[in-house]
This record gives sequence, C-alpha cells and structure tokens, in this order.
Amino acid sequence: MTSYARQRRRDTDSGGVSQTDTLYIVVPCFNEEEVLPVTSAALLQKLEKLCAQGAISPESRILFVDDGSRDATWSIISDLFARDERFAGLKLSRNRGHQNALLAGLTYAAPLCDMAISLDADLQDDPDAIDAMVAKHSAGADVVYGVRSSRATDTAFKRGTAGMFYRLMNKMGAETVENHADYRLMSRRALEALLEFGETNLFLRGIVPLVGFKSDVVTYERHERAAGKSKYPLKKMINFAIDGVTSFSVKPLRFIFWAGCALAACSLLALVVLAVLTIWNIHAEALIVVMLALFFLGGAQLAALGVVGEYIGKIYSETKRRPRFIIEEFLKR
Repeated sequence: MTSYARQRRRDTDSGGVSQTDTLYIVVPCFNEEEVLPVTSAALLQKLEKLCAQGAISPESRILFVDDGSRDATWSIISDLFARDERFAGLKLSRNRGHQNALLAGLTYAAPLCDMAISLDADLQDDPDAIDAMVAKHSAGADVVYGVRSSRATDTAFKRGTAGMFYRLMNKMGAETVENHADYRLMSRRALEALLEFGETNLFLRGIVPLVGFKSDVVTYERHERAAGKSKYPLKKMINFAIDGVTSFSVKPLRFIFWAGCALAACSLLALVVLAVLTIWNIHAEALIVVMLALFFLGGAQLAALGVVGEYIGKIYSETKRRPRFIIEEFLKR
C-alpha cells in the first residue's frame, strides 16, 4: 500500500469520509463522437463494480480530455457530466496531440485522486485489466503497466515495426516497457513525480519509467476498436517514433559522426583503387564514378542535416517554454 493510501486510511480512522482510494480514469479524446457512448458506458460499469466491491472510493471519476476535437466529442462529454457526477470533462483550447492531452488529464487528476489510470477512448485496451491494476496498487505498486499479451490483432507489418521500435528505443537508452502503450496506473506520488519533468517534447512511455518507485505489470488481450476510425495513421506513428528516439538519446548524432568517418575512409580507399587502376592502365569511367559519389555523399549529407535539424528543432521548442496545453473548460463535481 502506498504512503498516500495509508494516510487516507488514517484520515478515515480519525473521522474522514472515504475508506478506500480514489481512482481517476483519464481518457484522452480526439474526434471520438462515434465511440464515446460505448466507452462511457463500459467505464461507468467498471467504476460501479469496483465501488461495489469496496476496491475504490465513491469519489472516483472518469475524466475525459477533449484534445481540440472538431466533432461532437465535447458536447457528448458535457451531456455525460450533466447526467452523472461520476463523469468529468477537460477541454483543451486547441489540438495539442495525444501525449499533451493525456498529461493535461493527469495534471488535473493528480491532486484529486490516490491513483489514476490512463487509457484510450477506443476500448482496444481491455477495461477488465483495471481490476488487476487496482489490486497491484493496493499491494504496494506505484506504477502498473498494462502490457499486451500478444499482437495477434495487428497486421504483420505493424507487428514487425512495433518490435523494431521497442528494440531500437532500448538500444538508444530509453527504458521502455515492450508492448506497453499508455495504458497504466500511477499512484498519486508517481503522478507528482511525473509532473516534475518539464520537457515540451513528450514521450510518456519513456518518461514514466524514469520516475522510479515500485512497478508491476498486468497483461491483457488487445481488442479491435469499438467504433470509429484510428487516429494514429502510419505518418503519425512514424513521427511518434522519431520523437521518442530524439527525446531520449543523442546516439543518432554519434552515428552521423561515425558514418562521416566511414565515408571519408571509403573515399580515401576509392582514391587508392583509382590510382592503382591508372598505374595498371585500367581506366574507369571517371564521370560515372564522380556522379555516383556526388549523389551518395549529397544524400548522406542531407540525411545528416535532417537528424541534426530534428535535435535543433527540439532545443528551439524547449527554450521557448511555451505551455504544453491551455485549458478552456473543466467540468467536475
């Protein structure tokens, strides 16, 4: 049991209201009008079940975070809040991306809860795993990672690229948990530690393990999307992977250095070979050789500049210290 849970029980013994920990389920949403009615019903049922079992406090809430949606997402969240006090809503002033929306929800939930669980609105992450997460928290875990037991529902391409991504991230020095996305439980003190990280370029899958504290794992089967279309096409996945690598490692910059050394060595070797061929009166098509070398070196230089530019861009955005999100409205009773 965490120190916050123990303190809450002590407060109860001295006349407080709640004897169990308060849970906030934080759900970032972007254009989720099709799936929200299904998601809200499933999560409310889960909340009621845990409350009936005495596993969580009646003060527990489901917090939907609207990440600047252009459809009826916020209208649906507002209606849910009006009908049932167990729903809460947080509206961002504009679209800031999944990671910022999730952090916004966790920021507002941290002072109100003893533990928070984050999951996506599409219900691909099995809500039944919440029971085991709460149990692991009660046993003393400050962070509980939801880990997929298999990738049978993914295409062969996605399975292969996902495996490559996790291996690459770990080699780059990030302590990511394989087959874990953003489905996790965090205790209040873990949330408070997470909020001390001030970087603008967020990659929560890499930041959360840096928090430390006792952690555990719950495995689950990932389902098909309950309704609507995926908000993570290939382009966004590639950008997310690039953000993850460049936010946690300078090894790509070192790779450029060693690649430059290797190219210089190859160029020197090529000159030696051409000199030997000339001595032996074997004349290569000089123009073809020069053109190929120029194209190769030009492409390598552009790629290197692109990697360096990615890091400079991140430094630029960090130094401006702009807010990661701006809240337009917060609905909570």
